[in-house]
Amino acid sequence: MLELPGWLTRRRVFAGAGICAAALTLPRLAGSQTASEDGFVTIRARQGTAALRGPTGGAPTPIWGFDGTTPGPLLRVRRGQELKVRVINDLPEPTVVHWHGVRLLNAMDGVPHLTQAPIAPGASFDYRFAPPDAGTFWYHSHQYSSEQMARGLYGALIVDEPEPVDIDRDFALVISDWRLKPDGTVDEASFRSMHDAAMAGRIGKHVTANGMPVADIAVKTNERLRLRVINAANARVMILRLDRHRPFVAAIDGQPSEVFAARDGRILLGPGNRIDLLVDATLEPGAVAPILLEADDQSVAVARLVYDTSSGPRTAARPDPKPLPANPLPARMDFSGALRVDVPIEGGMMSGGGRAPQRDGFAGAPIWSLARRASDGHSGAPLFSVKRGRTVTLAFINRTAFPHAMHLHGHHCRLLDRLDDGWKPFWLDTVLVPPQQTWRVAFVADNPGKWMLHCHMLEHQETGMAAWFEVT
Repeated sequence: MLELPGWLTRRRVFAGAGICAAALTLPRLAGSQTASEDGFVTIRARQGTAALRGPTGGAPTPIWGFDGTTPGPLLRVRRGQELKVRVINDLPEPTVVHWHGVRLLNAMDGVPHLTQAPIAPGASFDYRFAPPDAGTFWYHSHQYSSEQMARGLYGALIVDEPEPVDIDRDFALVISDWRLKPDGTVDEASFRSMHDAAMAGRIGKHVTANGMPVADIAVKTNERLRLRVINAANARVMILRLDRHRPFVAAIDGQPSEVFAARDGRILLGPGNRIDLLVDATLEPGAVAPILLEADDQSVAVARLVYDTSSGPRTAARPDPKPLPANPLPARMDFSGALRVDVPIEGGMMSGGGRAPQRDGFAGAPIWSLARRASDGHSGAPLFSVKRGRTVTLAFINRTAFPHAMHLHGHHCRLLDRLDDGWKPFWLDTVLVPPQQTWRVAFVADNPGKWMLHCHMLEHQETGMAAWFEVT
């Protein structure tokens, strides 16, 4: 078991890109489900159990999950094709589903009270949208998020490119952490902890990959693997290292990037981030190589590349990979007429005060704020309103002692260079802002509607670090 500190060592380097999705380590593929006559795939938010401690680790843990599993069913659709999902709520409280990173219709975004009414117990809601981008995305509860996600309400969403990508294997790795009691049950007493709300957020000691202590990824020598890594934890910032392999970052937060080798085989993901990696299996048949979750002085294997004992499909490794096909995001932005918004991030660490939270339990918690206002992310006036098609720059000014994973709904943004002379060669929907630093991003507000902006350290979101903006 591994506990990361509230902030990570600054010598780590930010990088990201994904890998592939194999049915053998996720509970099941949505494509294997039978759609109804109207074309909807049905998933149920309900109670279930999961062997979070492994097959020999004791009794399964009671969880909440989509179809009673964690992660939920892997949903898969081709870019531009309509995805139709009927969510039935079999839980004892309301819920909603947010499609994290998808530039979809505002009414389908799954934010309670802003884009839809919560799905009451026993009720259902039909989500239908055609993803405009291929890549690695995910879905999760956005109602009482810090608790419902800590119980297991999330899953992977893969949007395939129009033409197949030249890889041998495709695997999705959904990583999270849990606070478990000695009997293996979820520590519900820690939900809505004032300490977590004031500090780094809810970080659990028990780490799982695809709902297991260690996920095995089958490969053969000289195969190319697309590894799609999703950080589904409440607040944990993850540093992962692939042992004895040279992974190439190919996409970040679902969007293709320039292809580059991850330094020392390491990648970093804030809560909500995804990274697609292209990994060539260059070890000998029968080898086993761990994927390690690292802290400053310890590491733990969360997955393993397990090589078949037979020979692979080719006698030599492939040449370095080429970029993934581009998605239809703007090649340029007009900064001459850009709307510029400062977003100070303040509060925490027993700064005093409190506010009306999403649900009882956080009352009197130390206050967090965005742009000097504490919000539930749907009430009050918008943080800003902008005409469709205009460029927006946001300056996230982190005046706190903790990192914050700022998630932008309905859009992707570019991280601007410090000297304001360009941008980084990748897109993001979740920006990890280090403590006591200012990071600036830019995006084209091309998706009309009311969109949430919040910290994906979920205890921070639910105690004030949330807002919404409007594209008209």
